[in-house]
Amino acid sequence: MSMDLTIDPHPLLGAAVFETTLPGDLGEIEAPARWADLLALDGDAPVSRDEPTRAAVRDLLRHGGFKPTGRNKPASEYLVKAAEAGRLGPINPAVDACNVVSLHSGLPISVVDLGRAAAPFRIGVAEEGARYVFNPSGQELDLGGLLVLFDREGPCANAVKDSQRTKTHDGTRRTLSVVWGLASDLERTRAALRWYRELLGELSAETSVWTEPAS
Repeated sequence: MSMDLTIDPHPLLGAAVFETTLPGDLGEIEAPARWADLLALDGDAPVSRDEPTRAAVRDLLRHGGFKPTGRNKPASEYLVKAAEAGRLGPINPAVDACNVVSLHSGLPISVVDLGRAAAPFRIGVAEEGARYVFNPSGQELDLGGLLVLFDREGPCANAVKDSQRTKTHDGTRRTLSVVWGLASDLERTRAALRWYRELLGELSAETSVWTEPAS
């Protein structure tokens, strides 16, 4: 595990965390054309979402007292709904790779800009009253009871909506990704991690794992 990351004990969490170094500014990198097909529900993927995974992810988020329903449902469920409605399209290659793997694995994934986030990092349950802005219009998410990635400045990502403060942008060069995996299905987390890193490799990006479930 990276010296810059600690993970609080949690009976349901089997997370994988890794760093990516891009070959240039994110805004100048193009994703392979085939990725567009992977953003569809029937895209050719080495891992498949299922109903037990969807339910287990909700249990993971619910464990600390958070209610993962309505607008606060896991990001992986949002991606499925967006794909069903034909609204899931490319954003930027860093986010697209995240969305592809999350869509098909059924696991929520966060990606933050390491130029905007500051070590040390910690994964743990947010206290009641914790909040952050998650979009450019200033909307806030109540984080109380939710598993969250914290940086030196405070909460910056979770399995529902990542913070606007540390989101990727055209000048992003390095990112940190969190696969919010399940202790009950570590092979799914490992498969998602492998595929995620392979996709980023297609961008000539270099990845370095901070922590992953033991084999």
